[in-house]
Amino acid sequence: MTHGSSLRTPPRGRRRSETRPRVVSRAARVAGSVAVLLAAVGCWAAPDDGPDPTRGHDAEVTPPPTSGGLDYQLGGAYDPAPGVTVVVRDSTEEPAPGVYSVCYVNGFQTQPAEAETWLRENPELVLHDSTGAVVDPAWPDEYVLDPRTPENREGILAIVGPAIERCAAAGYRAVEIDNLDTFARFDALSEDGNLALATAYADLAHQLGLAVGQKNAAEAAASARGAVGFDFAVTEECFAFGECTAYTDAYGEHVLQVEYADSLAVPFAEVCASPDRAPLVVLRDRGLVPAGVAGHVEERC
Repeated sequence: MTHGSSLRTPPRGRRRSETRPRVVSRAARVAGSVAVLLAAVGCWAAPDDGPDPTRGHDAEVTPPPTSGGLDYQLGGAYDPAPGVTVVVRDSTEEPAPGVYSVCYVNGFQTQPAEAETWLRENPELVLHDSTGAVVDPAWPDEYVLDPRTPENREGILAIVGPAIERCAAAGYRAVEIDNLDTFARFDALSEDGNLALATAYADLAHQLGLAVGQKNAAEAAASARGAVGFDFAVTEECFAFGECTAYTDAYGEHVLQVEYADSLAVPFAEVCASPDRAPLVVLRDRGLVPAGVAGHVEERC
């Protein structure tokens, strides 16, 4: 199998948050932000590849710092180690105090606890093939969402958008939107449809003052920054699969790099010595278990 993100199984270190959270009350402008974007989500067209750092920003947006240390805590929150400046947590957790906190949201697949609700209440938003609803083989309790039409993108945004609002209300500084790369893993989907939905997510996040991170999808990095308005990237296993320059070429130093101990064929020191690595790199265990739990791995460059 070719070691490219479009052909490999997604990293199993991810832990899913719920996409139908309790909607947090916000000021009138923020409360209506999803409704405002619903009118525009079907009207996306791919612009040129040049980044537009002001696109969609209604509030001050600052990408993560590029110095200090990174921790990736999707398996459970714990106190960041000294020197950590950026922490990624699930949207069901509170942000880490005193550091730049990034909120994880699954934007292109259903959450395990909500999968049957999607299928029961919004089956048209789930990708189907001749056998029925399509699941992610690596995450068989998750259905793949279908953002190919404006109507579907509008429906998906109405459900997932409140999770992004909750991240802002909780005090996060940024969101990472997972599974952008479903278009590369499922032939029925299109890159244009996924980028159109990602654009709607990014516009909403920017209205709320959140920076937005591209998650994986190295094959889209060259175009996605300008097309969508991403502010930074989060990459899993880019060293292991030789993809790091795809992200650093597009985002410069604004890349958060996560490697997993079970997929490295070389000592972690070689990752840190690589000229292609991101400024902030963390080595974690595949389960992303909290500090103090058996199997926890946490090293930084």
